[in-house]
Amino acid sequence: MADNVTSLFRSTAAHSPSMAALTREGGDGAGPVDFCIPCNPYFPTPEMFQDMGTRLRDIITYYPSSADTITAELCSLLQLPPQCVAMGNGSTELITWIDHLLVRESLAIPVPTFGRWTDQPMETGKRVDMFPLQESSGFALDLAQYAEFIRARGTRVAVICNPNNPDGGYLHKHALVQFMDAMADLDLVIIDESFLEFADAEQEPSVVQEAMLRPNVIVLRSLGKNFGLHGIRFGYLVANPALAGMVRSMLPKWNLNAFAEHVVFMLKNHGPEYAQSLHQVRKDRLDMASQLAALPGLTVYPSQGNFLFVRLPVGAEGTVVRDRLLTEHRILVRECGNKIGSSSRFLRLVVRPQVDVRRLVSGLEQVLYGSRRGAAVPELGTGTNYSSGTAAVDRLVSSTNGSGMQGLAAQAMAAGMPAAAQPAGMPMPMPAPASVAPAPAPVPVPAPMPAAPSPMPFPSPVAPAAAAAAAPAAAAAMGGPTPPGVPARGGLTAAQVRGTTGPGLTPAAATGWPNSQSWPNAAGMGQVG
Repeated sequence: MADNVTSLFRSTAAHSPSMAALTREGGDGAGPVDFCIPCNPYFPTPEMFQDMGTRLRDIITYYPSSADTITAELCSLLQLPPQCVAMGNGSTELITWIDHLLVRESLAIPVPTFGRWTDQPMETGKRVDMFPLQESSGFALDLAQYAEFIRARGTRVAVICNPNNPDGGYLHKHALVQFMDAMADLDLVIIDESFLEFADAEQEPSVVQEAMLRPNVIVLRSLGKNFGLHGIRFGYLVANPALAGMVRSMLPKWNLNAFAEHVVFMLKNHGPEYAQSLHQVRKDRLDMASQLAALPGLTVYPSQGNFLFVRLPVGAEGTVVRDRLLTEHRILVRECGNKIGSSSRFLRLVVRPQVDVRRLVSGLEQVLYGSRRGAAVPELGTGTNYSSGTAAVDRLVSSTNGSGMQGLAAQAMAAGMPAAAQPAGMPMPMPAPASVAPAPAPVPVPAPMPAAPSPMPFPSPVAPAAAAAAAPAAAAAMGGPTPPGVPARGGLTAAQVRGTTGPGLTPAAATGWPNSQSWPNAAGMGQVG
């Protein structure tokens, strides 16, 4: 049974196996305690589930209303104009359409991050400029450096996830607005606020109101995560009417299912319960971070999401820890070795109630230290074929980001990939040696969120001549310009990048509430914390 369960991870390149698959392989019809899927554990309420169960026959028998009807109801709750909103069958459907309709040749994204922001444009032949977040700075995104990176690469679309997945890093609203304005000449700026409902760093965190006033900004929001209903698959975007209408016009008829309709129309009667659920998740996040930080050698990074990013002690390998927690303790965690820019030393752990956290801490103590604390689990043996090979991924990000297909092919050769995975008919220059930065000292407890930073200068969008003159030198310093539109089929696919292994490679508010009886507006007014 244990081999059957853990084998599911070896055939899943970009994500963890589904809970349904794990439950089937478990043999007893019960799934593990879930610290992997970032879902609100306190919502919907038992009464809401009972209501859905009572109406199940009608929900699954009949067609839902049109997406316009469901969207109008959601907008009445969030105080948004319907012409500025497009609802999708999960945020990934919206990411797919944004890529097809609005991303012409290149997209910039800090990594590590949500995998669809790197994979989707790569799969359609776009150039993805990955801006590595530094472990030494706690994976914090420096917006000024990110802006310089975008200018040097000549990227046309910029993405920011706030809070970021998997580390939970948060950017203050005023800094994001400055960034949006500095990037006003880009084709598109996307702010992914899928986890913003769980943040409590400031009173009005969302930039949806600012996005509606700008010609090139889209804000993406999730519903499944904060409502605790990933399986329903619903989310929405907010933009000016022209952008939102373009996406809305391309969505399939009845792209929203009857479960989504039922939930959206029942939400108006459950505002106070939803507010309390978010409050409890934020409280649990602090308690869980404190308990995990007490484990020797385990680093816990500050987070504003409903998850915590942790670095395992020296000597511990994430896939070993993940498999043992699952098979020996029936606990499912997200090992982050297949996230570009991360490694197998990192786990993302979803915030859960204290009774589950105690079970997780106990399991980690036994897996990491055995009978005594401080003795970490061994590294994977050389014969194991499903290690994530993240040192190769880090080299691809640092050495080939900006050098195009030749650099990718060279890194593939150095990493020991089969020749079939390399572009045909291309010269194979030797890659530059990758340097290994020393690991920072562990952070004993998560630091409080910093105060809003002072304004930072961004590269000016109104000086194209100066930017054009500076770009070649900057691009050369980073490995040379990337040719536009590098096709994924001619280079490395996202799955191949993640699977790159070879000898010698080592793993390197949320919206608040105006009052207790009403729903939040989308800008996060009146947050309860």
